[in-house]
Amino acid sequence: MTDLSVALGPVLMRSPLVAASGTVGSVVDFAGVGALEAYGAAVAKSVSGTPWPGNPDPRLASTGAGMLNAIGIQNPGVATWVDDVGLLLPGLSVPVWGSVVGKTVGEFVEVAGKLAATAIEAIEINLSCPNLAGEAIWALDAEATGAVVRAVRSAVDKPIGAKLSPNAQDIVAIARAALKGGADWLVLTNTISGAAIDIETRRPLLSRTTGGYSGPPLKPIALRCVIEVRSAFPEAQIVGCGGVRSGSDVVEYLLAGATAVAIGTAHFERPRIGRTIMRQVRAYCERNGVDRVSDLIGAVRPW
Repeated sequence: MTDLSVALGPVLMRSPLVAASGTVGSVVDFAGVGALEAYGAAVAKSVSGTPWPGNPDPRLASTGAGMLNAIGIQNPGVATWVDDVGLLLPGLSVPVWGSVVGKTVGEFVEVAGKLAATAIEAIEINLSCPNLAGEAIWALDAEATGAVVRAVRSAVDKPIGAKLSPNAQDIVAIARAALKGGADWLVLTNTISGAAIDIETRRPLLSRTTGGYSGPPLKPIALRCVIEVRSAFPEAQIVGCGGVRSGSDVVEYLLAGATAVAIGTAHFERPRIGRTIMRQVRAYCERNGVDRVSDLIGAVRPW
């Protein structure tokens, strides 16, 4: 039987699969429909210091092979989240990571501190949401990225990951700043900026015109980010994220250098897809004589 466990920095995971933030709600509400036993961790939807209303409808749109979203990180604020969700985390069958977002460094620190006081296992710093009206993406600026990660690292004792953006001009420079700031791992990546237009109404499919593009077409872009960062920082711990729909996708990310692999958009179509993907990963390992899934990490063979 293949050993499916991996060590992501200081966190030991029973499986390399991570349920990506924004696709499994608070995790508590996903527990009733998803097969959480397939995952090594699940990341709750990002939360801010005060309630955010999100963007007006329409804010989700299918583009055929992929999906556009401009939710705008609608959330009730960290105080309400702690009261309504935090107390329920110990009853879940999967470790939960909290996801923090903010408009200032201080807001990131405030939210991280309050989440760290709950039963979450780790904190993911969302530096890369591309659909906040009038707000810059933190993960496009190395100095800003480093400042947020350093501040959160100094405020909490739990493991932290930094979620970066494929929109970055130099993903290696951003990764360097996050690692120097104290991130235990990097999440590569979030959605990429995109847009679409309804030719009948001549209106954008999203109310704010642009949003985050996700799904299978994102995978080669995110995979490139993993390869570049792994090449620059061979010891870096990475969660690969983007376009995962099969066990083959997971194996590809592992070979590229990711230690764990997140499933996102696929949850909207098949909430229990994690179970199928993990079964496919196990079959691949058994077919190829791989005793430990961790042996696949960074095992790509260059030409």
